[in-house]
Amino acid sequence: MKGKKCECGHLNPEGATLCEACGKPLEESQQTDASGKKQLLNMRYDGSARRSQTYNKSIIDKVWNFFSSVKVGVWLIVLTIIASAIGSIFPQEMYIPADAPNRDPAVFYEDRYGIIGLIYFQLGLHNLYSSWWYILLIALIGVSLVIASIDRVVPLYKALKMQKAKRHESFISRQRLFSETEHVSEADLEKIKGHLRKKRYRLREENGHILAEKNRFSRWGPYVNHIGLIIILLAAILRFSDVLYMDEYVWVREGETVVLPGTDREYYIENHDFILETYDEDDERFSEAIAQEGTIPRNFQTNVTIYRDSANAVAGAEAELTPITEDQIRLNEPLKFEDYTLYQSGYQQNEFTSMSFKVHETDDPEEEALANFTIDLTSPDGVYELDNGFRVELGEYYPDYYLDDNGIPASRTDYPRNPAFVLFVYPPGSDTAEVSFLGIGKNIEPTGENEYNVGITDFEMRDASGLTVRVDHTLPFFGAGAAIFMIGVIQGMYWHHRRIWIHPKGNGVLLGAHTNKNWYGVEKDIEQAIDGTSINMVKDQQEKDE
Repeated sequence: MKGKKCECGHLNPEGATLCEACGKPLEESQQTDASGKKQLLNMRYDGSARRSQTYNKSIIDKVWNFFSSVKVGVWLIVLTIIASAIGSIFPQEMYIPADAPNRDPAVFYEDRYGIIGLIYFQLGLHNLYSSWWYILLIALIGVSLVIASIDRVVPLYKALKMQKAKRHESFISRQRLFSETEHVSEADLEKIKGHLRKKRYRLREENGHILAEKNRFSRWGPYVNHIGLIIILLAAILRFSDVLYMDEYVWVREGETVVLPGTDREYYIENHDFILETYDEDDERFSEAIAQEGTIPRNFQTNVTIYRDSANAVAGAEAELTPITEDQIRLNEPLKFEDYTLYQSGYQQNEFTSMSFKVHETDDPEEEALANFTIDLTSPDGVYELDNGFRVELGEYYPDYYLDDNGIPASRTDYPRNPAFVLFVYPPGSDTAEVSFLGIGKNIEPTGENEYNVGITDFEMRDASGLTVRVDHTLPFFGAGAAIFMIGVIQGMYWHHRRIWIHPKGNGVLLGAHTNKNWYGVEKDIEQAIDGTSINMVKDQQEKDE
């Protein structure tokens, strides 16, 4: 066994600076500094060796030493914070607006943010929080916390478990708080022991040597913090599991019943009505904002019914919907059922559902209808057989019409917000079609020679609600981690580990004290404990050395 044997006979492990049994410094060079002054003891872990400071040969040792470094942990946290900040510059892919002209990330970021957006996409920052390297950063922080904690908690546990009342004289004299008294009576010793017990110190005696200790549990505060942080990091990583976390977005139009995403087709939602309430123009609080924006939403909500498909377990069976709840989803007032939470996240007003048209003679000033037809914009037919022998074919349909950079008609989205059509009209008994391009405020005849014209006569509109469907089973882990973290903060902040040694020397005693925090507090404890005795008050040797 490698190590160094103390004069007391105890064999100390490699890397120890103080004897585990008596506390005597194991190296003579540790006793004085370059000027010959007495050095105070480094009481961190009571001189016990940390693994990272002892072994440095194998690859395992090098990995352990790397992650046990506080600097490494801090840099990992800094890198994660910087990455998180960069990821918030532009919206992540999952938050690309549903009404964006093109929701394809490869197009959206460049169109919306230019060359910076293109670089942002090409670097993969649009999916930052689910990227392998971001998850790896979080995992490495967890590894650093675990290794750093074990590297420090093991020697601390050994040091506190093995500490004895009887310590070497040099151990006592080189404490920061120290005093020497040449003559002390037994009555004085009994009195000081009684005072220390009243202050809730636990006393341990060994051949006249006394150790008074209290609040040892506070030393574990930082490691309790680490446990809480590790649980929080695990919860963050578990969010990438579909089993414990889901965040989906769905558009539901008025009168429409759709399956809720992420529910495995077990649950459906029906949108009965969307309601938008705005602030009144006379409201002085928002008059300036209303003047700039036009309207300021006060509340938007969706009145819904949630259904369960009782036939869901049977593959291929037709849905049998049973209502389980009917409620309202308001802004900041989500609807909760089972494990799911539905949030009102967006809305789209005045979306077309159908358009009615008439066919009339081009030269008829009264534009009297010869035939009528209606196009369902959610599922248009390809051919419409009309009265009087007319037939209309739907050549092209652009739900959200616009002209692209090349002047070619295209659709921004699949939602009928600005519908346009290319119609082929076949007069009665004719196989030759007349072409019309029709939209809101548009009625174009490519040839200008059409005998018949098509015009819009009516339309129907509805609103659409954007809902977030979320399942989050990681919240209890976050809550538990935060609670444990706060326990560690309180444990280490409001209690301090205090130790007082009384070492008999001839007819007198040496008195030394150590605390991990609040030296003034332990001085006051000693001052009150020795009150009425002949024992000298301790002096702060660190101040003397300075």
